[in-house]
Amino acid sequence: MKELLEYIACNLVDKPEEVRVKERVGRFTVTYELSVNSSETGKVIGRSGRVAKAIRDLMSVAAARQNKRVHVDID
Repeated sequence: MKELLEYIACNLVDKPEEVRVKERVGRFTVTYELSVNSSETGKVIGRSGRVAKAIRDLMSVAAARQNKRVHVDID
C-alpha cells in the first residue's frame, strides 16, 4: 500500500524526488505520513480537500482488501 501512495503522490507533483512516505504500523491500523515540497502541498490536497479525500478513499479500499484500516496524514 505504501507503493500505491507513493505512485499517486509522485504523479500529482512536479518534483517527485521530494515525495516522502513514512509508515507506522499499529495493531489494526496503518498510518502513512505523506510529505511533499511545501510549494506543492496544494496539489496533493486539492480544492476544498477533494484530492486528499480521493487519496484517502483509494487507500481505504486497498486496506479493506487486506482487512486493515488506514490513515493518511499529509504534511
